[in-house]
Amino acid sequence: QVHLVESGGGLVQAGGSLRLSCVASGSIGSIVRMGWFRQSPAKQRELVATLAAGGVANFHDSVKGRFTISRDDAKNTVYLQMNSLIPEDTAVYFCNYFEQFPHWREYWGQGTQVTVSA
Repeated sequence: QVHLVESGGGLVQAGGSLRLSCVASGSIGSIVRMGWFRQSPAKQRELVATLAAGGVANFHDSVKGRFTISRDDAKNTVYLQMNSLIPEDTAVYFCNYFEQFPHWREYWGQGTQVTVSA
């Protein structure tokens, strides 16, 4: 079992920045993709950014150039730095843990609210 705890959400004005953190604990594998998804009332949950164990990052088109993702494996933590925030970024952001080897496992955090005011 893996437990994920997010922090760093909040209310920010458009153009501002926030940094989300997600700490993983429990039975953590060695080849893990970690990342962030988000969900707003009008949309289905969507990928924001993921970072594979080998360092390959993947971003939603709408956040490219504004968001960066990083991880500190020594601390089992993944970060999402969000700059130039826009109201459309308003959503609940969920941390995601995914691995395929040796067993397929996926876990989610409880979510943290990000609200961007115009």
